Amino acid sequence: MKKLALGVVAALALAAPAQAQTKYPERPITMIVPFAAGGPTDIIARIVGESMSKTLGQQVVVENVAGAGGTTGITRALTAAPDGYTIAMGHLGTFSAAPATYPGLKYDPINGMQAIGLAGGTPILIVAKKDLAPKDLKEFVALVKASPDKLNEAHAGVGSVSWTTCTLLKGQLGVPKLNSVAYRGTGPALNDLVSGQIDFMCDQIVSVSEQVKAGTIKAYAIASAERSPALPNIPTTKEAGLPEYQIEAWNGLAAPKGTPKEVVDKLVDALDKALNDENVKKRLLDLGTVIPTKEERTPAGFAALIKRDADKLAPVLSAASK
Repeated sequence: MKKLALGVVAALALAAPAQAQTKYPERPITMIVPFAAGGPTDIIARIVGESMSKTLGQQVVVENVAGAGGTTGITRALTAAPDGYTIAMGHLGTFSAAPATYPGLKYDPINGMQAIGLAGGTPILIVAKKDLAPKDLKEFVALVKASPDKLNEAHAGVGSVSWTTCTLLKGQLGVPKLNSVAYRGTGPALNDLVSGQIDFMCDQIVSVSEQVKAGTIKAYAIASAERSPALPNIPTTKEAGLPEYQIEAWNGLAAPKGTPKEVVDKLVDALDKALNDENVKKRLLDLGTVIPTKEERTPAGFAALIKRDADKLAPVLSAASK
C-alpha cells in the first residue's frame, strides 16, 4: 500500500509540469520591443500583440527596452525564464546583424534562442533629399562611386536597420568608408533629410513612405523582388539597375531557449491567427509591410531566415565594425 501511495505521488509530480504548460498562459505576457515607442518595430508589435492577446486569453503587454542597437532589450528577453511569459519582437538588426556587429554579444540568435515566427517583412528604400542631383538610381550610384567624399549618409546608430542596410549597400558599391552621420533614432535622421541637411539614407518603408508620398524626400528604389503596393511608382532595385542589392528589414518573435514546445506551439498559433486576421492584415499592409508566408511564420522558417541573412551580412558588417 505504501509503495502504491508513493507511486501515485510520483505520477502526480511528473504530471504537474505538463498540467501547468497546458494551462499557459495564466497571466499577462511581456513582449519586449528593443526600441523606443513609435518606431516601426514597436508599431508592428502592438498591432500583432493586440490580436495575439485575444487568441491567448491573456494580455500581451509591450515593454520598450531601448539601447545598444536593440541588443539591450533582446538580451533581457532571451535571458529571462523560458516559460513563455517573456518574448521579444526583434528584427534584422537584432537577430541577423548583431553577431557580426557586436563581438561581445550576450545572446546567440542562431543557436541560443527559440524562434517563434516572422511577424512581417518591411522592405528597404534608398531615399535622398528631394533636391539631390541624380534623378534615378543609376545616376545616384554613379555619383556615389565618383564622389564618395562629397556625400553624407544618415543612419540611426550602429546596429540599426538604416546602418545595417546602407552598410551593405556601400559595401556592394565599393565605398565602405563613405561619410556617415549617426543620429539618435530614425526620426531625427529623417528630419534632417527632409530639411536637406543630409544627402541620403536607407530605411524601412514603414519609416519613410509618408515623406515619399508627400514629396518631401525622393526614393530611388525599393530593395525587394517586387514593387510595394504602398508605393507602386517606386521601382525595385532590379528594375533600377542594381539587382544585387536586395534586403528586407523584417520583424519577428523569439523566446528564450528551452521554452516548452507546448508553450511555443500556442505562441505560434496566436501569431498565425493574428496574421490571418483581416483587420491586422489591412493595418500592416497600409504600412507597407509584407505579410509572411505560412512557412515563415513557423519556428523553422523564421530560424532559416535569420541564419540566411546573418550569413549574407556577416562579411560586410564585420569589416565595417573594425
